[in-house]
Amino acid sequence: MTHPFRFGVQLHELPAGDWRDRVRRIEALGYSSIFWPDHFGTQWEPVAALAAVAAATETIRVGSLVYDVDYRHPVVLAKAAATTHLLSGGRFEFGIGAGWMESDYLEAGIPFDRPGLRIQRLEEALAIIRGMWTEEKTSFAGKQYRTEAAQRAANLPEGSVPSILIGGGGPRLLRLAGRHADIVGISAMVDQGKVVPETARNVTRDRVLEKIAWVRKAAEQAGRDPEAIEFNTLTFVCAITDDPKPLREMVSGNTGMSAEEVAKCPLFLVGSGPEICDRLEQQRKESGISYVVIQGGDFDLVERFAAEVVAPLSGK
Repeated sequence: MTHPFRFGVQLHELPAGDWRDRVRRIEALGYSSIFWPDHFGTQWEPVAALAAVAAATETIRVGSLVYDVDYRHPVVLAKAAATTHLLSGGRFEFGIGAGWMESDYLEAGIPFDRPGLRIQRLEEALAIIRGMWTEEKTSFAGKQYRTEAAQRAANLPEGSVPSILIGGGGPRLLRLAGRHADIVGISAMVDQGKVVPETARNVTRDRVLEKIAWVRKAAEQAGRDPEAIEFNTLTFVCAITDDPKPLREMVSGNTGMSAEEVAKCPLFLVGSGPEICDRLEQQRKESGISYVVIQGGDFDLVERFAAEVVAPLSGK
């Protein structure tokens, strides 16, 4: 099964005076979704931001990329997600992960537990959240969370719940994603609590294919159809240029990857519009990745990418 191409824009903040016009322009450009990350600092808070974007738009999907399970109790997060899904008319993509940025934990005074505990919390949280979307009462007793007859999060229409997106880079998290997610975000494994120059080497073409295989095998073992899973990536660097060599060499020098590896790495989309289109089609053929999200800080790039990549590939 080949999923059609979809494209998203990740935002961190917007001009306070014309944010509505900006998100409506992204919608008009043909993007499928607007995402918000979940970090502390000066970026806008994602629950509030996504609800506002949903209210200001009509067709574009909104999503979290991704909520950190440790920042909100799953009962609270279930209610926030269900409310956003209702406000958007069913356009919410619920992205959630186990957390990775140690500086956020230090800033907020939250214990930064070992990965295994954070991933265990994520799987338990998903059980609670899904229960609260579909059941009148949800009781759960796990090692990390306990609920006692938690009431339904909201009156969602029959059969309408948010799509679940789980992002990650390590085998345990990606196998969890294979068991539970509708959309799987393939990223680097960040085992140092921060992005370092070597992080990108974890997302070379061969490593990406290995990660995809973990997801597919886990889905099969859970009795799910792996072909139904939509694979997603978030780009670190995106540039449309007829001379990609200098930028690829710069990225190569910063990451330790070869220029050829940079050219094939999903984290870096650098080249002319037609070259990027060809590369994305080849990448989808090899790995199944069809859902590509770019950073939205450079709005001129957002518009050019829409014209030269989104328009030619959307619907294909």
